[in-house]
Amino acid sequence: MKQVYTFNNQLPVDGELYLIKSFYQPAEAQTLFSILLHSLAWQQEQIFIYGRWVKVPRLMCWYGDDGAEYQYSGVKHQPLPWSESLLSIKQKIQWQYQYSFNSVMANLYRNGSDSMGCHADDEKELGTNPVIASLSFGEERLLRFRHNKSKKILDVLLNHGDLLIMAGDIQHHWRHELPKTKKNKTERINLTFRKII
Repeated sequence: MKQVYTFNNQLPVDGELYLIKSFYQPAEAQTLFSILLHSLAWQQEQIFIYGRWVKVPRLMCWYGDDGAEYQYSGVKHQPLPWSESLLSIKQKIQWQYQYSFNSVMANLYRNGSDSMGCHADDEKELGTNPVIASLSFGEERLLRFRHNKSKKILDVLLNHGDLLIMAGDIQHHWRHELPKTKKNKTERINLTFRKII
């Protein structure tokens, strides 16, 4: 595994972040992008935030093993059965990096106005120090990390076929977001593989 960012020099324990460029080569990435775009059960959800229900600025869906139920922002997600493509991707990541996942959240960002708010993946269902594998297909987008104490910002540009792995204590010390942009952006699919315990 190629380790490109570590934060251990800033605080006693700041977590682990690994970027694997071109985990899928362009031709295979494009094939998977097309399959996922046209076969997954995309929907726009509403979440409860700041005392009211708001539409999520992207499309999403949740897949996984039986019982891999996930709840955040007042919404409980029951997993859909694994599709053949999602299961194949999961198995490849697990085989290469020796992690185990039982679910995946798929997000579809339709244009630069679609986004993900600043958050940490620290729900109790994920355990104390979850490992999350985030795989990108389609349009290049910026993922921004913000340190809880130092306020340091780390920008990671994610391209077609790139795999980003968050591990260790990172969810305790950093939040991350996919900000809106005024640049002309086409569709991007992001898969975040998780283990619900």
